[in-house]
Amino acid sequence: MTESKAISPKRQIGATGISVTPLGLGGAALGGLFTAVEDATADETIQAALAAGIRFLDTAPFYGYGLSEHRMGRAIRLFGRDKVVLSTKVGRLLRRRVSPREPDDAWREPLPFEVEYDYSYDGVLRSVEDSMHRLGTDRIDILLKHDIGRDTHGDEAHPALMSTAMSGGARAMQRLKEEGIVGAIGLGVNEWQVCAEALEHHDWDVFLLAGRYTLLEQEVLDGFFPLCEQRGTSIIIGGPFNSGILAGSDTYNYFKSPQHIQDRVAAIAKVCDSHGASMKAAALQFVLRHPLVASVIPGARSRAEFDENLALMDVALPDGLWSDLKSAGLLHPDAPT
Repeated sequence: MTESKAISPKRQIGATGISVTPLGLGGAALGGLFTAVEDATADETIQAALAAGIRFLDTAPFYGYGLSEHRMGRAIRLFGRDKVVLSTKVGRLLRRRVSPREPDDAWREPLPFEVEYDYSYDGVLRSVEDSMHRLGTDRIDILLKHDIGRDTHGDEAHPALMSTAMSGGARAMQRLKEEGIVGAIGLGVNEWQVCAEALEHHDWDVFLLAGRYTLLEQEVLDGFFPLCEQRGTSIIIGGPFNSGILAGSDTYNYFKSPQHIQDRVAAIAKVCDSHGASMKAAALQFVLRHPLVASVIPGARSRAEFDENLALMDVALPDGLWSDLKSAGLLHPDAPT
């Protein structure tokens, strides 16, 4: 029996000894992003992924204000820590909540904490220590600096925060790597430009890039991905469905999609339909055709959602699909297919 493309062959992160399954499990949905998830449902989802052979789990303190890390940690302890590659993030410290939650807070039924941004040397060390407590582990395989960049912090605040992140914060991450507490270091962001900026300061093992290399968007091929290849930096793809627009919803980048995005997705769907191909399967498999991409980590808030993603990895897609998408100007001409 042929092994699923979701789990084999594993792909290496940068020049480290860490290898991950092509399909991983993203932990934002399990933290209650937009929809509350019961403990039992979260446990079942993670256990289903592990039972299927998935060996890469990604989480962050921000996801449910610690809830996702607690859930991932519980599952990993039961399954066996040494069997799993685990990534989490730094840049936000969790504090006891003293202010009311914002009306547009995306987390449903989170833990009673609020975040404080801190990209400093001490902040990174504190964040890792706190995450290890929540996860119940003494090491982090992949550590990512979370949501540093202009999209999150704005043009005015970015320079000072980036300076802190690339000086003290990066130094702390490198120290943790040298001490063996962390296996690989990088950034976990939604904008490729800040990753390119980070490469001006340091070498990085990996970037987790959400939504910027997908069936819908490939601007990174014009310069950023070649730069990563030169520097030996791997890519993990988050948000392969661009927050849902490539999976049938009208959400793009966490908000209602503008008309031009809807029109482009409709054109992609039309080409997929002409081949009898699933657009969701094409979206999930497309990103992994690039040799720089080590893993894709769609979120799942239930076993049914995970099972669907797993099945999509093995859907047969005709070669003509990719050539027709390129001919229609819907894929970058240099996109590996």
